[in-house]
Amino acid sequence: MTSAAQPLASLAATPVQVPLVTEPLGILGSFRNARRNVLELIPELATHVPIVSGRTGKRWHMVMDPESNRRILRDAVENYPKSDVTKMILRPAIGDSLFVAEGAHWHWQRRVAAPVFSHRNIANLAPVMTRAAEHAAARLDAATGRAANLFDEMVAATFEVIADVTLSGGNTFDRSVVHRAINNYIADTARVSLLDVIGAPAWVPRLGRIGSTQAMRDMKRVADTAIDARRASGPNPIPDLLDLLLDGEDATTHRRMTTAELRDNLLTFIVAGHETTALTLAWSLYLVAFDQAVQTRARDEAQSVLGTRAATAADIPRLPYIRQIIDEALRLYPPAAFLSRTAQKPDTLCGREVRPGDTVMLPIYALHRHHDLWPAPNSFNPDRFADPKAIDRFAYLPFGDGPRICIGASFAIQEAVIILATLLARFRFTAIPGRNPKPILILTLRPEGGVWLTVERA
Repeated sequence: MTSAAQPLASLAATPVQVPLVTEPLGILGSFRNARRNVLELIPELATHVPIVSGRTGKRWHMVMDPESNRRILRDAVENYPKSDVTKMILRPAIGDSLFVAEGAHWHWQRRVAAPVFSHRNIANLAPVMTRAAEHAAARLDAATGRAANLFDEMVAATFEVIADVTLSGGNTFDRSVVHRAINNYIADTARVSLLDVIGAPAWVPRLGRIGSTQAMRDMKRVADTAIDARRASGPNPIPDLLDLLLDGEDATTHRRMTTAELRDNLLTFIVAGHETTALTLAWSLYLVAFDQAVQTRARDEAQSVLGTRAATAADIPRLPYIRQIIDEALRLYPPAAFLSRTAQKPDTLCGREVRPGDTVMLPIYALHRHHDLWPAPNSFNPDRFADPKAIDRFAYLPFGDGPRICIGASFAIQEAVIILATLLARFRFTAIPGRNPKPILILTLRPEGGVWLTVERA
């Protein structure tokens, strides 16, 4: 992989990172670390070698090799479905939706949903993102001269976007119910069980995942009610994601989604769509506060394009450095930092035997910090992405790849550039000594304690 050289002046300090494991953990140690922070299962060796294998109840392999990643995610994707643990964690919230489904059930859902995320439809939703950026800027303007938790602010902004583009214009949609349910779900249901670590079969109950919490049931009820109301009232003048899904049809079978299928996929977009983009923005703001030279360069670009207005989709081609910051934030702090698959057939990865039933993990956090793939891998350097073609696409997987690449990747990037550019054009962000966030992975890679920065007008 080629990359722009890292300036020597910036090598003295690096942004916050997770100390990786340097000695065997055992079953109980693995369980303890996984409950606290899944990233603490990754051996430090994983940032120097292509594959690490072991046994903790069952055989597992962590893969950091681009060619093997290509095989797992693209060439032999049918042999590597999502692991049982992944499905058990996600199904209470999003059912058998596009993100969880396999085989024919996944294929037909993907065929229906893909047109929803066309370039044209995503561009049509950009005004919602611009409006959310304006609202976020107004909130920060009231907070100038003092500390603010930018993670909370970005969650508010991206939840406004996903709520408006998913279920706009409906009084039946109680955003507070959905927001509360998502937070409870990530805090409780998404944590790893000891039974997961020892490889117990999926039919063995995990106490934390028996049924849905009341908040989760409330969230599903709210979504069902909104879907039924939209069917009765007809589409909005400007179609939102629900309208597009309701209108979607499998071109081969002419099948349309049921209310339950619509609800599960809408909740997938809501859970994944706001959380991951909020994290990308929060980590981006942490990083530009960490490196003021980068922030100044980004502000100059944003102000030259935007002046005092908020960014729009039309501005994105003229904001390349803002995009590079986002790409680098996704490298250092990928929201989906750990993928897990279960091998179905015998295979060989990096010369290592893989047996049916083996767990094959892609620790994206370690892949993105691998010393053979990235010069000065723990350093913050947006210029790595000045030439995207120089990056091996299977060494950089913030959205996965292959047929199951994140369907909302373009949506997320458009939203992140619009909001980040708008904020950097108007404000200066400064780190607060002693308030560094800690990267912690439960379901997504969150900044424990928030991202606290001083906010001043630019």
